[in-house]
Amino acid sequence: MSFRPDSLSAFGAAPFDSVIDVRSPAEFAEDHVPGAVSLPVLDDAERARVGTIYVRQSAFRARKIGAALVARNAARHVEGPLADHDGGWRPLVYCWRGGQRSNAFAAILGQIGWRVAVLDGGYRTYRGLVKTALYDRAFPARVVLLDGFTGTAKTEILHRAARAGAQVIDLEGLANHRGSLFGAMGRQPAQKGFESALAEAMRALDPARPVLVEAESSKVGERVLPPGLWKAMQAAPRITVEAPLEVRAAYLARTYDDLCADPGRLDGILVSLIRLQGRERVAHWRDLAREGRNADLAAELMAHHYDPRYARQLDRGGGGTLGTVTARRLDDTELDALGTRVAEMADMAGAQG
Repeated sequence: MSFRPDSLSAFGAAPFDSVIDVRSPAEFAEDHVPGAVSLPVLDDAERARVGTIYVRQSAFRARKIGAALVARNAARHVEGPLADHDGGWRPLVYCWRGGQRSNAFAAILGQIGWRVAVLDGGYRTYRGLVKTALYDRAFPARVVLLDGFTGTAKTEILHRAARAGAQVIDLEGLANHRGSLFGAMGRQPAQKGFESALAEAMRALDPARPVLVEAESSKVGERVLPPGLWKAMQAAPRITVEAPLEVRAAYLARTYDDLCADPGRLDGILVSLIRLQGRERVAHWRDLAREGRNADLAAELMAHHYDPRYARQLDRGGGGTLGTVTARRLDDTELDALGTRVAEMADMAGAQG
């Protein structure tokens, strides 16, 4: 059975119990259908070996060796991860373009008696649906931005607004980056992987309700926002969070404790600011870091580096303002209250729209 959806919504609504990606681990790591299980029929080395034989020797020899490898790997999957599925299990299988790897694995599953389908066109079909959603269509809901100076706990407030009922997309969470020079949280997903996660979040949106998004530049770390979303963000109205400098500094010192606990990484980032801030100022910042005066360091970074840049971009949006919420402590109790208030303001914007 072949399956070819015409949209991400149709893909998500399809009645399959599991989606199985039989591509190599490296292909899966770059991007895959959200929720798919990786059961490679050729690992990275095997795929490279078969490809080399195909190019340098013969297609027939490559297919013969590939078939043997696929059969052995398929047997391991059937005896391992798939062993507990009953006869009613209905999987969807895909490879790169819906060719030999997926069809070979699907044939084995079908012979067992499972009602298996193959994604027509493979991963490339799915990727085409993602590109259409992100690059060829307008963003499907009205955007409301959550804005404010660095250290105003926008991401925390965004999460708490979601718990209070707001419709939210967490771009920093999808990109695994906190959106600043100090914001790396580990390895970011590949651009394609980021786009798949974003497209999945967009698919779940109710287009009749506004979606709250943290104000970002056109990139989150190294991941680039697609044009439809970026255009919607540029025209979106804003809810601004305000807090005193000392409150923001204390919050950042708590939030970035992972960075403060890694002196070498922190020092490397500070050194990279010499070109913008000069050697004397950065030397002072490095002294603060060595002395463990993290709140003082955060306050100076905001006063001399982040706040001036934010102030120059205050007129960057064309959607106007919905209002301001003010923080005095940024502790758990206040963050919950701010999240609830922001959720209410976003919903009011939807009603007005």
